[in-house]
Amino acid sequence: MTDRLAWLPLRRRSIAVRLAVSSFLSSTAILVIAAFILTTLYRENTERAFDSRLLVFANNLATDLVSPSDPETRSFSLGDPRFDLPLSGWYWQVGRPDAKPRDLRTSRSLVGVPLKGPDQAGTATIGQIRQGYGKGQDDRTLRIVERDVDVGADGRYTVRVAGPADEIVNDVERFRFSLFMTFGLLGFSLAATALLQIRFGLAPLRKLRTALGTIRRGEADRIDGEYPRDIAPLAGEINLLIETNREILERARTQVGNLAHALKTPLSIIVNEAGSSDAPPELSEKIREQAAVMRDQVNYHLDRARAAALAGTLGTSTDVEPALAGLVRTFGKIYRDKDIAYEVHVPPGLRFRGEKQDFEEMIGNLVDNASKWATGRVSISAAPTNDHDYPHLLVAVEDDGPGLPEEDRAAVLKRGRRLDETKPGSGLGLSIVADLAALYRGRFRLEAAALGGLRAVIEVPGDAPAGVGQR
Repeated sequence: MTDRLAWLPLRRRSIAVRLAVSSFLSSTAILVIAAFILTTLYRENTERAFDSRLLVFANNLATDLVSPSDPETRSFSLGDPRFDLPLSGWYWQVGRPDAKPRDLRTSRSLVGVPLKGPDQAGTATIGQIRQGYGKGQDDRTLRIVERDVDVGADGRYTVRVAGPADEIVNDVERFRFSLFMTFGLLGFSLAATALLQIRFGLAPLRKLRTALGTIRRGEADRIDGEYPRDIAPLAGEINLLIETNREILERARTQVGNLAHALKTPLSIIVNEAGSSDAPPELSEKIREQAAVMRDQVNYHLDRARAAALAGTLGTSTDVEPALAGLVRTFGKIYRDKDIAYEVHVPPGLRFRGEKQDFEEMIGNLVDNASKWATGRVSISAAPTNDHDYPHLLVAVEDDGPGLPEEDRAAVLKRGRRLDETKPGSGLGLSIVADLAALYRGRFRLEAAALGGLRAVIEVPGDAPAGVGQR
């Protein structure tokens, strides 16, 4: 389970990262395996070459051994001064297999100490070559080659020649260093090439993502341009989906408009008839009252239906900064008697992904509510946020009024609910904000403000301008 969870961050990465990581891992594995195989083969070749050198010395000794002179008194000479230097690591030894140390003929470099055969040499037939590693008298690792020579009536002799294994190790280490340097440069070149290939191969997808971004921001209404055969069908299907979505929303708006006209006309007739002289005054007043309620409810639900249809429209966006500036000017005039100071903090270029009318209605209701309760200061701030899977913007409106207890904050969101009847209004403002925010799949909440009053916060789809950090 832990191993599976460890791969979750990689699953959420982009295709480019996944391709780069997989390419890096596969290339690294291939290069490491290749380096191991090549190093092993080189070690074997180096050992064979070293054994060949030792075998030349062993054959020379065997040649001297089979000469006509007496094996016990003949002299052996390889003509290499390394065999005369004490403990040089280069040794030779000639003697019968069961000979005592004093009966062995050895090089001066052995200083009288017998040379043991290679480890795991085993038994062999006459003339067979045996090689392996062994330890010298100074615990130095040696590469040893030995062979048995039959000299006829004089019996059987064993010839051993040893050389320092350091030469093999050093040669292999130099090869390994050169190999790793070469493979390192090769791996770097492969990584750079893979990144270029990934960037080149995914360029159409980046182009498609950019095109979708322009549609989302309202800068275009369809995907244009040429794409590879693998991507072109996807671009076409997206264009078809956009067109179908636009047609469905247009039909919905048409039906909403037709319904509005169909209901408003009979309501107007009812109100007019109720005001005629033939109707009793009590009945006329009651009819006009109920007709006004019906008109308000029809308008409310028709507006919500219109907003629901527009909330799903692709490519619709609103500039936040000018919209807030217009609202501040409007409410500054409405509440000029209270002399309220409106503070606006919004980065330029921030956009709301939706209709301007819906944005102004949401923020307008919040500013209106804050202005009613403020004693002299209202703050409006907007900023991008990354608390969602796709871009959102957070708009907060707070005042320096008396605030609202936490237990009453949920109650004021109910349609028509007013906690203080002394303030003007219908009690629909905050519920309208909550409904519109929900239509745009956003969130709306009330909390305590730093200014001392109430802070109203909405999070709705939006786009941050380039270079602006997210909260």
